Amino acid sequence: MGDRVMVRTCLWFNDQALPAAEFYCRLLPESGVERIERYPEGHEMGTPGSIAAVEFRLGGAPYLAINGGPHFTLSEAVSIFVLTQDQAETDRLWDALTAGGGTESQCGWLKDRYGLSWQIVPKRAQQLMYGPEAVQVWKALMAMKKIDIAALEAAAAGH
Repeated sequence: MGDRVMVRTCLWFNDQALPAAEFYCRLLPESGVERIERYPEGHEMGTPGSIAAVEFRLGGAPYLAINGGPHFTLSEAVSIFVLTQDQAETDRLWDALTAGGGTESQCGWLKDRYGLSWQIVPKRAQQLMYGPEAVQVWKALMAMKKIDIAALEAAAAGH
């Protein structure tokens, strides 16, 4: 059958691939840096020995972070979606990802200190968003930054 095809999402950083990957891996279980590639002598892109790429797993999913220089930047067009188990996990991730220069957005979206966008969504919120009271829930959700499960439950109940 031959070699297995490996698919990884690639994240482009100017020069912060390793600190970003290490930070992300500390946040979620089943995460870790797997491999670090360095620029070889004579390479036109980077200083010999400096980090070119980092392969890592985040929640079990494979990623590649590269130090590609300032040519491209991350945008909200791509985000990492995390379905959390409860409000405590939502709060922990939200606080960690917005700390040190991250910015809150709307409806569970944020941008971390490295410029990567995330969606932090509690499992219960997702159920409510597509349940029978979805209209009321979405109205409440649109007014939120970090998702508040209790507030969505109240909206679903008509309060």
